[in-house]
Amino acid sequence: MLSLHNAFIDAQPASQLAQRFQAVRAQTERLIEPLSAEDCQLQSMPDASPAKWHLAHVTWFFETFVLERFEPGFKPFDAGFRVLFNSYYNGVGDKYPRPRRGLISRPSLPEVLDYRRQVNARVLDVIARTDEADRMQLAQLITLGLQHEQQHQELLLTDIQHALSFNPQCPAYAGRWPLASTAPQPVRWHAYGGGLVQHGFDAGLDGDFAFDNETPRHPAYVAPFELASRLLTNGEMLGFIADGGYRRPELWLSMGWDWVQAGQHELPLYWQGEAENYRHFTLQGLQDVDPNTPACHLSYFEADALARWAGARLPTEFEWELAARLLPASGARPGNFVETGAFHPLPQQQASVDAPAQLLGDAWEWTQSNYNPYPGYRPWEGLVGEYNGKFMCNQFVLRGGSCATPQGHVRASYRNFFPPDAQWQFSGVRLARDIQG
Repeated sequence: MLSLHNAFIDAQPASQLAQRFQAVRAQTERLIEPLSAEDCQLQSMPDASPAKWHLAHVTWFFETFVLERFEPGFKPFDAGFRVLFNSYYNGVGDKYPRPRRGLISRPSLPEVLDYRRQVNARVLDVIARTDEADRMQLAQLITLGLQHEQQHQELLLTDIQHALSFNPQCPAYAGRWPLASTAPQPVRWHAYGGGLVQHGFDAGLDGDFAFDNETPRHPAYVAPFELASRLLTNGEMLGFIADGGYRRPELWLSMGWDWVQAGQHELPLYWQGEAENYRHFTLQGLQDVDPNTPACHLSYFEADALARWAGARLPTEFEWELAARLLPASGARPGNFVETGAFHPLPQQQASVDAPAQLLGDAWEWTQSNYNPYPGYRPWEGLVGEYNGKFMCNQFVLRGGSCATPQGHVRASYRNFFPPDAQWQFSGVRLARDIQG
């Protein structure tokens, strides 16, 4: 079964579940309002998907896993969609090749939106009609579907940024550049004693839902360490570049240096220009690189090299989670998530005194931890068991969420993961270092 707090589901009325369903589904459609039908068709690389495909796939999820199971007399909206909008669920059946999703001109965007409207109405009807005996399982699957849709909301934004970046006119998705002029914040180091700590999802601390990769909660030993008070900034990235960082093999992992050489990397993704005049492509179009803003769109290879250059290292995911759980009440306030409308990391606004700043939101933080199962890990039962476990190979864990992440989607135990060469997400760097005994 899913990792969902059953007492919450027992107490949750159907109207509350329906309201949550409508809110998340509406948010997805608000995200495409700045886009044309032509924008929604673009696929710029195999790892990205067209916005239209995202809209249809998350709808396919509710049709396949909710309606097929709970709707009496179920009939598919279009039988061909079962293959066309299946992502990686081998247990469901055949899939259309991911690198060619941009070639799917039909169904049209209006037809995909009609698909969403019809499935929405049918799911709401199922919520209203399902009896007490099945309501728990229905609520679990719908909650999983909403968490899944929030993941695709973030992917929709990062994928459209990548696609629009190829347009020489540098079109903007959003209509304003939100960065304020702020003084640079010095790096402070926050010390943690470590020890044997409980790690992983805790319903009492993390809420009512967790993906299976956040479980089970288990003891983990953490050596004493220090964590930097803020993310590395564009200013520090500028220093790395000026110091020949992309030309110094001693700073790079072997695979990272091969990646630099093969791609002739000299700047972060979306950067262009020369020293003293760097600009980068953002969801607000082409903008000057602000030295006080957190650096983002960095691969794991770049993050690791930056940490070495700075005389530090990347944190483990165990260290990151320990620090996140010790945030004081003031530090736990909502950060810069997608709801702010900035669509980009923001400069640190206030000095970090009691705890690291911007642990939540702004930029996903690479850790040095491989994306492995926790001791005792078990995937979910049924077809949804393909959700996370099958990807536990050649990936690294990121923590904390970003400016493109929905605010209610992240918790201290949340584990994002990407391969080490991935750059198109809002991924950044927070330094850690050992405390010498």
